Amino acid sequence: MTSLSPVSERAIILAPVGRDSSLALMMLNEAGYGGIVAPHLSALCEALEHGAGLLVIAAEALRGVDLEPLLEYLHQQPAWSDLPIVLLTHHGGTEQNGSSHLSGLLGNVTFLERPFHPVTLISLVSTALRGRRRQYEARDRLVDLSESEQRLQSTLETLEQQVEERTAQLRSNEDALRQSQKMEAVGQLTGGIAHDFNNMLTGIIGSLELLRRRIARGKLDDLDGLIDLGVTSANRAAGLTHRLLAFSRRQSLDPKPVEINQLVNSMGELLQRSINESIDLDMRLIGPLWTAEADPNQLESALLNLVLNARDAMPGGGRLTVETCNRHLDSVFTAAYGTLQPGDYVELSVSDTGCGIPDSVIGRVFDPFFTTKPIGQGTGLGLSMIYGFARQSRGHVTIHSEVGKGTTVSLFLPRFAGEIAAQEANNPTLLPYANAGETVLIVEDDPAVRVLVSAVLKELGYGFVEAVDAVTAVPIIESEQRIDLMISDVGLPGMNGRQLAEIGRQIRPGLKVLFITGYAEHAAVRGGFLDPGMQLITKPFTFDLLTAKVREMIQVNY
Repeated sequence: MTSLSPVSERAIILAPVGRDSSLALMMLNEAGYGGIVAPHLSALCEALEHGAGLLVIAAEALRGVDLEPLLEYLHQQPAWSDLPIVLLTHHGGTEQNGSSHLSGLLGNVTFLERPFHPVTLISLVSTALRGRRRQYEARDRLVDLSESEQRLQSTLETLEQQVEERTAQLRSNEDALRQSQKMEAVGQLTGGIAHDFNNMLTGIIGSLELLRRRIARGKLDDLDGLIDLGVTSANRAAGLTHRLLAFSRRQSLDPKPVEINQLVNSMGELLQRSINESIDLDMRLIGPLWTAEADPNQLESALLNLVLNARDAMPGGGRLTVETCNRHLDSVFTAAYGTLQPGDYVELSVSDTGCGIPDSVIGRVFDPFFTTKPIGQGTGLGLSMIYGFARQSRGHVTIHSEVGKGTTVSLFLPRFAGEIAAQEANNPTLLPYANAGETVLIVEDDPAVRVLVSAVLKELGYGFVEAVDAVTAVPIIESEQRIDLMISDVGLPGMNGRQLAEIGRQIRPGLKVLFITGYAEHAAVRGGFLDPGMQLITKPFTFDLLTAKVREMIQVNY
């Protein structure tokens, strides 16, 4: 963690009328705090560029002057920063009431009536600086997280080199075979990274969320904004691991009937916000459209990736078209694509009028880590993620492009063939806390994840028993210990979580199992992996989701 300089904790005082500035500076110095006096607002803004712990401003100094430089600085603060301001007002209330609108403009404002006692001023300054120091600590944690991301990026670059060396041996084979073998090689390399990294992320996010719970009970000062910042940063890293698993076709999918027109319409506002004003968004959703079978969350991610790619291909503006239609793919079409089966599919296409892709490059656009974007503007995982998602969903993706005219990417997803069940209404009777005696068996080899899951269960009133692996868990299952639910990681050392569940159900036929996983080779698709009374969530998960799943599985009979 970096050390704080006096500049980072100093007070900048703006009170040009009377002796308020000199008195305030004297009181701060006597209390051991540093500060400077700014003669006018411009000087204050200039001093801010070099750092500050807080501002002490007389309300009259902000009347009749251009506030824009100060407001611009405050609005452009980094996400971790919320500069505290002590606003000096006159006794009697009218001055404070007249200045109350400044609170909304300036942000983190505390009012102090004049004449003020030195103890009052020093108390406000001490509180403000404690908050400012926590902001600096959050900044340092973000720096550490950024460095971790850079190390991961370096690892990914090394993996890219290994993949390229491996694929060089397969150049003489057919393109489809080369792509399949390369995906397998990359999947083995990246799967382990995703497993370990997701364990780390679960610890980060879980710690922050537990801290939020304690804040809600009044145990700590106001840190909500900093907590949200940490969770957002960690989720960005989680998104990277999800993309890794997607292109390797080892992500955990939850295929279900999807009305793609409804899904696209629901994303309309998000898609519009994702492009700039120089691009026209044209939605051509053909109806009636067949019901497709896919994981809706991953489909939303794939569509957003395609729209962002199309936007980047049109820096000078253009037209972006999202289309849907029904397609029957015959054996002539599917024969060229290996595992793709003839039949009915729903096609989702994204087209742009951008720069297009040269023939020399288009054959590599689905390769992992391949990107034509400048360094730092793309990981090369977007299209390969979509390719992996489509193949894992028993579908296909194609790309057609002309230089100078534009590009069309089409995603084919199989038509849903079963009966569409009516969605069950949420059960309002589910209670957030445990009933007396309810007990959960936690089987998890990662200590951080195990501690955090047990802490949440404890807060909700559940009893729990912990095991680090399947060998430790089996004697507990064989004992007389009450077990209402088993929470188990899939990727346990030795016997995996799914095998443990099989043994557990031989001993206790009604045992309910909630799997958690960051990477699980045998859980790539949930269909066939989960029996009745089993559910699965992926790391990193929120504790709201964990709480809901635990309560649902324990209370609802299957």
